[in-house]
Amino acid sequence: MSSGGSAPIHWIPIGLGIVAGVIARLLALRSDYRHYPGYPAGYVSHITLGFLSAVIGAVFFPALAAKEYTAATFLVLAATNFTSVRKLETAKLESLDSYTLVQRGPGYIQGIAQTFEERNYLAMGVAVLTSIVSQLVDMHFSHVWAIGAGVLAAILSIWAALSLKSGKTLRESVSVKVGKLHFEKGSLLYVDQVMLMEVGLPRARDRWLKEGVGVVITPKTRRGAGALWSLSQRQAIAHSVAALVGTRSDFGYPERTPLCRMELPQGHGQAGLALIPVANDPQRILNALLATPLLESAKYAALHDPALEQWEQEHHVEEGG
Repeated sequence: MSSGGSAPIHWIPIGLGIVAGVIARLLALRSDYRHYPGYPAGYVSHITLGFLSAVIGAVFFPALAAKEYTAATFLVLAATNFTSVRKLETAKLESLDSYTLVQRGPGYIQGIAQTFEERNYLAMGVAVLTSIVSQLVDMHFSHVWAIGAGVLAAILSIWAALSLKSGKTLRESVSVKVGKLHFEKGSLLYVDQVMLMEVGLPRARDRWLKEGVGVVITPKTRRGAGALWSLSQRQAIAHSVAALVGTRSDFGYPERTPLCRMELPQGHGQAGLALIPVANDPQRILNALLATPLLESAKYAALHDPALEQWEQEHHVEEGG
């Protein structure tokens, strides 16, 4: 991989960079209640792209050092293809979502696809940092020192990458409690003071009262208030809870579908969730709700709500969150 006037490429930094990048991608690979990646095709896709990301990152600096500028330019162009991969993942998840009882919603899907793309970049970044450190040491000291410095750089960069792999959840932004499900005006389903939907069939109303669970969600910060007003975030809440505790619903039974709505018309920023769970464990339901990821589309939303400002003053909460 060297031309007439080019410096020889050091293979130790390349090898260490590839190994470090692949390890970082494997450690970030996780399948949970979101059922993504699936087995085995999803894992193959993630691992293969993680390996390619590590190769791109590991070869980039040694190629520049060897004055292989054409190769370095090609690697930069190859990295931009990850955006196309994200679009393909989004399209695939959206097609699968149409056959899900409680859909993730476009905001949740976009977050998963972006995370997929970003973790490939993290693997690339780990490989780049590892190869740079090992290359610089190898140019001035022995191969042994280069290996040691590369391993140390790999450990530190992997630790930094893993610290960035998990986003925030609703636990930091909202508080939850079990509410009372009841009907007003005959058929309007409420959880405490939050009206959710109209249930017309008497048998369905009886089932909601006997088996249903209601949750009241109150924002703790302005960011939490902004998140609850996001349709994508509330759909993500309904999906996460249904995925973790199950729902006694099926296609063609809209009155049994888990639903999360805001308190209207004179709302105080609270939301209500109602579902008929398979596992009727209120504490488990609350934990599932709090573990819902804070979506990128709602992460930086912040509302100035008078009721929330009063709540912050009473609980001595600083502005922001």
